[in-house]
Amino acid sequence: MQKQNYIVSVDQLTNGDVLDFIRSAQAFKHGQTVQLARPCFAMNFFFENSTRTHTSFEMAERRLGMQVIPFDPKTSSVTKGESLLDTLKTVQAIGVDLAVIRHPRDRYYQPLTTSDLTLSLINAGDGSGQHPSQSLLDMLTIYEEFGHFDGLKVAIIGDLAHSRVARSNMMLLNQLGAQVFFSGPEEWTHAEFDQYGTYQPLDTLVSEMDVLMFLRVQHERLTQANNEAFDAATYHQQYGLTKARAAKMPANAIIMHPAPVNRGVEIASDLVEAPQSRIFQQMANGVYVRMAMIAKLLAQRDLLTITKTEASTWQP
Repeated sequence: MQKQNYIVSVDQLTNGDVLDFIRSAQAFKHGQTVQLARPCFAMNFFFENSTRTHTSFEMAERRLGMQVIPFDPKTSSVTKGESLLDTLKTVQAIGVDLAVIRHPRDRYYQPLTTSDLTLSLINAGDGSGQHPSQSLLDMLTIYEEFGHFDGLKVAIIGDLAHSRVARSNMMLLNQLGAQVFFSGPEEWTHAEFDQYGTYQPLDTLVSEMDVLMFLRVQHERLTQANNEAFDAATYHQQYGLTKARAAKMPANAIIMHPAPVNRGVEIASDLVEAPQSRIFQQMANGVYVRMAMIAKLLAQRDLLTITKTEASTWQP
């Protein structure tokens, strides 16, 4: 990764960058610790609801020794009309070193990355655009399972049109040499997906894939008419991982989902924690990947040094 003070999109990352993040995440997973050059402070700016990503970033920050400053968008000056850029300049002036931001607007980060901000910035999800930390934790989960990406068959299934996870993952998987396939309601696909993979019916894919990656139906981004017409049971039978479909999966195939999972919609409830499921492993891996991302940015500013290394020669 070029020396940039932000990680906002997977198109910043080379294959070497992805493997470096995987290795550094694995090092943290095996006990590597770091030391901060001085007290460092993080703020997590979440303008959309989140459990996994928000908590995972805070856990990563605290495990790296950072102090986390609370932020509540409802009580911030954003409600008075202050721009996001001015909010960041304010907390930067006060001494914040890292801003992690989730925002409902696509590419909200563009004016931030071209500004004179000196604090580090990580995009924790922008609208239906990008979700680099989720994509990297998914890459770690797949790599730990198979040891490579080249030639793996990965299906991304569900609400493709509204999914930042789908966009980030299709780009990285394609770049890393995997074969990408799509499925789900055809009206929730876009022409932009064609350059990264092919659409096929789910029943055609289940017996051929190494990875079945399901996506949540994002009701908050659907029209009122689509939400009113949506029937969970019908969706599950047409586009979800039923027990009958799961029985056709190859023995070494895995089930993934960025969560939150709507049990009985995208995936049958009994399959969420089935032996082939890696859903909760993805969540655990998220902490280590986010530690690796934060460590990379802090190291570039000479704010971090390694103090213990086990089973790795990784350097930030």
